[in-house]
Amino acid sequence: MAGLSNKLGNHASKVGDFMNKIEKLGIAFANAFPVWVLAGAGLALWEPATANWFKPTWIPLFLSIIMLSMGLTLEAGDFLRILKIPVSVLVGLSLHYLIMPLLGYALSKAFHLPVDYMIGMVLVSSVPAGTASNVVCYIARINLALSVTLTTCSTLLGVIMTPLLATWMIESLAQNMIGISVKVDTLGIFIETFQIVILPVAAGILLNHYVPGLVRKVAAYTPFLAVLSIVFIVDSILAAKRQAILNGGSQLILAIAALHALGFFLGYLFSKLFALGERDARTISVEVGMQNSGLATELARHNFPAFGLATVPGAISALTHCIVGCVVAGLCRLFPHTSEPIELQEQVES
Repeated sequence: MAGLSNKLGNHASKVGDFMNKIEKLGIAFANAFPVWVLAGAGLALWEPATANWFKPTWIPLFLSIIMLSMGLTLEAGDFLRILKIPVSVLVGLSLHYLIMPLLGYALSKAFHLPVDYMIGMVLVSSVPAGTASNVVCYIARINLALSVTLTTCSTLLGVIMTPLLATWMIESLAQNMIGISVKVDTLGIFIETFQIVILPVAAGILLNHYVPGLVRKVAAYTPFLAVLSIVFIVDSILAAKRQAILNGGSQLILAIAALHALGFFLGYLFSKLFALGERDARTISVEVGMQNSGLATELARHNFPAFGLATVPGAISALTHCIVGCVVAGLCRLFPHTSEPIELQEQVES
């Protein structure tokens, strides 16, 4: 009997070790998200057939997977972090919904973007921060707790801010730049944003509260599923709009590159002007500069069907902010803040 117990114990130990290795592999794959996004995009542009299997109508489902992944990492008590760092959270949210929309508006005019690209550009600049920003902050060894808090709060606030900002900017730019009237279904954007963002996040929080054991078992794999979802969405758009991008996308690429680069830079600059610490300023820089480009793509597809190329800016944005984010993460690791190692460990443990 003792021998059987030992064998069962050894077998359980081996299974446990194997699962731990699988979990670590899943985390490593998730942290390499820029590699998957860039490789997938290059493949989609080179051979569109590799991405054409993904149907546009699947985008809301895969966006919901991304949002559910965020929700599974949250507990009701996590929102108490806002009370611990109210100034940093307030500054970060304010800069996110001021800097990016104003940049989107100004760059659309400066680059004289066609109406399709202008709509997509405005939507990219109006959406919340993307979950990819949390990965960048983790790699950069900056304030991960603040990053998650800002992503969550900007996501919840985006249900109101995104429809209002997008409506104002699209209608104003269309009238001023090309003299046409583009009516925006503000309520439609609000409803879709609520369905895609709030419901999955709330479901994730509830699952984490009521079935924490199950959530702990799948938590190591959900980040990689979120990364795959982003890759599938971006690649499908690039493959479908390949010819338009190759023929005349240079102007749009420059505009979006400027949007994200300036977002990172101004997010950091204004954070320092508000006398925030170095770690928080770097974190807010990432949260301002990285958008939920997948959400922007879906809002363009569903709410502006008459403007077929409005989905392209979201796909290009996803590539661009990954590249800029990786550069920023590299600089943060090259020039670390002196107290980062201890603080990072505290964040990860919490």
